[in-house]
Amino acid sequence: MEEIYRRLNEVFRDVFDDDGIEVNENTTAADIEDWDSLNHITLIDAVESEFGVRFTMGEVSGMKNVGEMAQIIKERT
Repeated sequence: MEEIYRRLNEVFRDVFDDDGIEVNENTTAADIEDWDSLNHITLIDAVESEFGVRFTMGEVSGMKNVGEMAQIIKERT
């Protein structure tokens, strides 16, 4: 999981153009200033590209935090 979070941090920093972002299992959209619905789509696309996974619409809409995202990635890689 450590490697997944390291790579997720890189993706989040790139998408939100903020080198200070540090995500963890409890990080939500409320924790990152520019994380709105438009950036959410960009983020999901970037995460899918980075890890070579595809999220279902149900997964995308149901994710409550970065921890759930990381768990799905772990299960698929």
